[in-house]
Amino acid sequence: KLHSDLDKGVGTVKYTLSGDGAGTVFTIDETTGDIHAIRSLDREEKPFYTLRAQAVDVDTKKPLEPESEFIIKVQDINDNEPKFLDGPYVASVPEMSPVGAYVLQVKATDADDPTYGNSARVVYSILQGQPYFSIDPKTGVIRTALPNMDREVKEQYQVLIQAKDMGGQLGGLAGTTTVNITLTDVNDNPPRFPKSIFHLKVPESSHVGSAIGRIRAVDPDFGKNAAIEYNIVPGDGGNLFEITTDENTQEGVIKLKKPLDFETKKAYTFKVEASNLHLDHRFHSVGPFKDTATVKINVLDMDEPPVFSKPVYTMEVYEDTPVGTIIGAVTAQDLDAGSSSVRYFIDWKNDGNSYFTIDATEGTIATNELLDRESTAQYNFSIIASKVSNPLLTSKVNVIINVLDVNEFPPEISVPYETSVCENAKPGQVIQTITAVDKDLSPAGQRFSFRLSPEASNKPNFTVHDYRNNTAGIETRRHSYSRRQQELHLLPVVIEDSSYPVQSSTNTMTIRVCRCDADGTILSCNVEAIFLPVGLSTGALIAILLCIVILLVIVVLYVALRRQKKKDTLMTSKEDIRDNVIHYDDEGGGEEDTQAFDIGALRNPKVIEDNKIRRDIKPDTLRFPRQRPPAEDNTDIRDFINQRLHENDVDPAAPPYDSLATYAYEGNGSVAESLSSIDSLTTEADQDYDYLSDWGPRFKILADMFGEEESYNPDKVT
Repeated sequence: KLHSDLDKGVGTVKYTLSGDGAGTVFTIDETTGDIHAIRSLDREEKPFYTLRAQAVDVDTKKPLEPESEFIIKVQDINDNEPKFLDGPYVASVPEMSPVGAYVLQVKATDADDPTYGNSARVVYSILQGQPYFSIDPKTGVIRTALPNMDREVKEQYQVLIQAKDMGGQLGGLAGTTTVNITLTDVNDNPPRFPKSIFHLKVPESSHVGSAIGRIRAVDPDFGKNAAIEYNIVPGDGGNLFEITTDENTQEGVIKLKKPLDFETKKAYTFKVEASNLHLDHRFHSVGPFKDTATVKINVLDMDEPPVFSKPVYTMEVYEDTPVGTIIGAVTAQDLDAGSSSVRYFIDWKNDGNSYFTIDATEGTIATNELLDRESTAQYNFSIIASKVSNPLLTSKVNVIINVLDVNEFPPEISVPYETSVCENAKPGQVIQTITAVDKDLSPAGQRFSFRLSPEASNKPNFTVHDYRNNTAGIETRRHSYSRRQQELHLLPVVIEDSSYPVQSSTNTMTIRVCRCDADGTILSCNVEAIFLPVGLSTGALIAILLCIVILLVIVVLYVALRRQKKKDTLMTSKEDIRDNVIHYDDEGGGEEDTQAFDIGALRNPKVIEDNKIRRDIKPDTLRFPRQRPPAEDNTDIRDFINQRLHENDVDPAAPPYDSLATYAYEGNGSVAESLSSIDSLTTEADQDYDYLSDWGPRFKILADMFGEEESYNPDKVT
């Protein structure tokens, strides 16, 4: 209730309300100032409200007093029960745990005000799950209440927990939750065989390593605590069998270690022990965690294939043994009670069977072809034996036949040796050790002997020293050797074996003379090194060669420059064409000179191919306006030249016509007439070279040269 001191009760004061919940949760009587709640309140939703009130003059609407603030607090009542927010719970505890073993702690929450009364004070209790578990009423901790709870008896427990407020008093509100508790396994039980004797029946034809039976010991524990290991107790027949553990079923699998034979032994008895792999020391007092059972195995008789007397047969035969020679035999027997005859035959699926045959009844093996050890030194094939009474029962054995060698081939030097000897070698010096090989299969104790051939023993430069251990040494016999006189020496060596018949061969060794230093280290063995100065290193020789090459280059350049200067003196005009004049310096060797040029290019190819008379194309004679009559006294020479021309025209092997015309008679009709001195009637001094000036610019240099010689004549005295 709100009241102002200015309110005289005459209705001149009006009360107003504002703030949290004003008009929705709370309302005020404007005349009396009474505050009322217009709906129910929940402390857990909003524990208090802050409001503001004011007294206002009804007429002037002005506040009579300052606005005042006040708080309405909601008082709590017990209207909320305790709740397990994390429930339902799952917990576990090892079996055989002692009383009071911790299991789990639960917690309930009450939304009421814990500071006001007992509305939020919770007490825990067990409604279901006794007498196995207990709970602390204040903390909610669950513990075991009974000792030695066995998982194998009961594994799962469901416990119902209650939480009640008001301290558990009458009228308090309560909430419940469920706790599922599982007993975890511990190894508290040893394995036990369900029976003391196990009987097994095994066929004698069972293969080694195959499983012949299973036994099982029972362990009520779980997981690794139930893992069992089986072992055979040493005793009768235990060495023929072994036992392993199947990881999935924990069964003992009995396997065969050795083959069984009904005719040898029909029954076996041994003991098997089953024990836990993982033991718990807390339960050692219970007793040994293992159990023992007896296993009896009866061997069943089976119709078996024949059995060979040996697992492998090895035989020997000499090469070139006559066809049909017996080299050995195989034997197989039927060991069953009703013994049956055995038949033999070669397994035709393998190679090499055509070289041998086998007697089907006796099992003897004979050659079917001539054998060659150098082609095949060993044959490996299979022989099958079958029972006459049951041909489907067969057994197989391998036969190895080694072909023995007959001494057919002579020994030879094992490798082509590259032997060298120093020029400064001394007598008795070993320059090479040699060995020999023989294509024949040498028997034990085979020996090779080495010696010089008779033709090399007269004047030996080298000798052969047999070391008597299938090796020999090549030794020098001279004080020195000269590469200039003889670079290579051929040494014939005779090698002989010790087999019968004795075989020998002569092997020629090549010994190269090399230049060495004082210690005998080879410096060079090539032919070029013979002509090199002694004592010069490779670097010095290279330097000398470079100097020689540089000098040659300088000489060539000097000659080229001299020739270039000489050409410059003859060249006075760039327009002159001087190639023909300059090349007159080189004269040919005449008709017999066939090496200075390739005369094959001048031959007529059709004459060579058809082997007919040549058809040389003679050059047309150039006729110039100015002609001089030929000399009258050259008739003999002209006849000689014509005769030679005719002989060479009809001879396909003669030099070309053009080449012959160049070095013989030039012909008539030339303006300059013949340049040869053969038909010249006058001396050089009587010659008139003025006509050279009329021949044009090509002969201008000749005209100037001969004009100068004519003008300068030291024999003329004026």
